[in-house]
Amino acid sequence: MYYLIKETLTPCKPDDIRGSDAQYAAALSWEEWQRQRDRFDMLIDMDMDSPQETKAVVNLDSLTGSLSIPDRSNISGPPHRFAFALDEKGMVLVDDSGYADELLAAISRTKKWRLPGLERCLYDLLELTIAQDLTLLEASEHRLNRIEEEILRGGIERYPQEMNDIRGDLLDLRVHYEQLIDLGQELEENENGFFREENLRYFHMFTERVIRLQDLVTGQREYVTQLRDLLQSQMDVRQNRIMTLLTVITSIFLPLTLIAGWYGMNFRYMPELEWRYGYPAVIAISVIIVIVCLIWFKRKKWL
Repeated sequence: MYYLIKETLTPCKPDDIRGSDAQYAAALSWEEWQRQRDRFDMLIDMDMDSPQETKAVVNLDSLTGSLSIPDRSNISGPPHRFAFALDEKGMVLVDDSGYADELLAAISRTKKWRLPGLERCLYDLLELTIAQDLTLLEASEHRLNRIEEEILRGGIERYPQEMNDIRGDLLDLRVHYEQLIDLGQELEENENGFFREENLRYFHMFTERVIRLQDLVTGQREYVTQLRDLLQSQMDVRQNRIMTLLTVITSIFLPLTLIAGWYGMNFRYMPELEWRYGYPAVIAISVIIVIVCLIWFKRKKWL
C-alpha cells in the first residue's frame, strides 16, 4: 500500500509519490521492494533481507534499519519483524507478514494531523507498537501481587512456573525497550538532516516514554526477585517448623526408649520384674515424662 502524508495518511497509487509535493509512506513485500526499489531513489547500503533486531543505520542518502516487535499476546513467541528505509521524501516499510501494512492502515483510520509530516507519521507508527504496553505491564503487576498473596497465605509450596513466564517476558521487553531507545536516539540525532528540527521533539517524546516503560519493567523484575526470596524464606520457615516438630517428637520418645531398653534387658535379679505394680508404674512414669516434656516445650515456645 502507498500513502501520501497529508492531514491523514491518504492512499494513493505508486506513481503518485513522484508527482506530489507531499511526503509518502509505503508498505511493500520483499518481492515488491526488490522489483520497485529504484522508484524511491535510495542508495541502500544495508542488506534488508533478514531483520533480526530493532536498529537504525545511517547510509549515504538514506536511513535504513529494522524493527523486531514482540507479539504482545505472546511475548516469548516469534516477534513481528520488518525492515524500513527512509529519506527526506518518505519511508518504505518492507514486510511479508502484513504487520507493517496493518500499522499504516491503523494510522490512516485513526490519525489526523494539523501539521502533517514524515516525523509525525513515523512517531505515530512507533507509538502504535507500544500502545498496549502500559496495560500489559499493569496486568503483569496484578499477577505478581496475586502470587505474593498466595505465598503469604502459604498456598504455594514450590517456585511457580507463572513467575518464570513473567520473568522471561520482562526480560524480552527490557531488551526490546533498550533497542527502541537506541532507535529513538538515532532518529533524534538526524545525522542526514532528513527531519525538520522543530519536529525532532516527537522522537524525544517517544524515547522518554520508552524509558518510562523500561523503568516499569526494571521495577517488576526486581519485584520478581523479591517474590523469589520471599518464597524461599517461606519454604525455609515451613521446613524449620517440620524439623522442630520432628525434634520435639524425638526428644519426647528418647526417655521412653531408654525405659523400654532398660527393662527390655530382662536380667534375672531385676526386682521390678517380679513387682506386682511394676507394669503400671512404668506406664505412669512414661505418661509423666511425656507431660513434663510437653509443658517444657510449650514454655520454650517450641510448640
